Amino acid sequence: MQIREDWLGLVREKIVEPERPIVDPHHHFFLGLEMFGDYMLDDLWADTGSGHRVESTVFIECGMGYRRGAPEGFAPVGETEFVVPIAAESARGGPGAACVRAIVGHADLLRGAAAREVLEAHLQASGLFRGIRHSAAWDASLAVHRAGGATDADLYADPRFREGFAQLAPLGLTFDAYHYHTQTLALARLARDFPETTIVLDHLSCPLGVGPYAGRREEIFEAWKRDVSEIAGCPNVVMKLGGMAMPWNGFGFEERDLPPSSDDLLSAQRGYYLHAIEVFGPERCMFESNFPVDKLAISYTVLWNAFKKLAADFSEDEKDALLRGTASRVYRIDPS
Repeated sequence: MQIREDWLGLVREKIVEPERPIVDPHHHFFLGLEMFGDYMLDDLWADTGSGHRVESTVFIECGMGYRRGAPEGFAPVGETEFVVPIAAESARGGPGAACVRAIVGHADLLRGAAAREVLEAHLQASGLFRGIRHSAAWDASLAVHRAGGATDADLYADPRFREGFAQLAPLGLTFDAYHYHTQTLALARLARDFPETTIVLDHLSCPLGVGPYAGRREEIFEAWKRDVSEIAGCPNVVMKLGGMAMPWNGFGFEERDLPPSSDDLLSAQRGYYLHAIEVFGPERCMFESNFPVDKLAISYTVLWNAFKKLAADFSEDEKDALLRGTASRVYRIDPS
């Protein structure tokens, strides 16, 4: 499976509200990956500059640029160092060019208290460093993609992980949580035990739709709704709205003769977005692109059209929170 620009170009849409400012709080840079090839600043700009007014972005860790031969635990600091010159170049991009204004890296929290020195090294590497992601996405089925090196579904309960997690709040750092819908309540327990740590729940808590979860959409939706309502009761958790075009969500957009339109996306997924916004509130939700991963199935233009259509009936302040304000506050993005 690869990104198919020609296929994505088969569906073109007029930009909805082209002047509305956007902060895209979730994208990656890739070099030499088989599935994504190279996705660097010019590629990001080709997407963010395709018609929507994307002013700022947040880079999220993806295993690029790790230090070779680094002391134990310090290799991920190389990713922050990898993004620093890209962010500097983006700041010189001029009017209309999205600027990378925050970096979320990785630190192995299973190192316990020793993770603190790695976090401090990230902070020294860049003033844009805002937090880490230590992916917990794991399922017993081999049909489900496993991310981040988790070896079982209970990472959030591991005492070593929790000791490492405790290092974040004293340094003012956030935690991006990537897991599957079956692990949401485990994150809720972590959030309650560490109320001073801001947790950003990625990809709508990633409801699965492949392997043993295929053909069970309504059943899984109800379970997902229940657990998302539960974790919304944790005031230190905010929700990223997006990442739902990945293959393991099981919607199969990437297998169609034509890519989805914005209306197609909303027809299939509107209920997930509206429930999350209802229980978290717009002030604790932010739309995300998850590019270029979601680009396997949908274009940037169409995706943000869907988000704007979804937000159409909200107030002006609520729209701004969903598309810009929440991400700016959580990741401390200075627009200047």
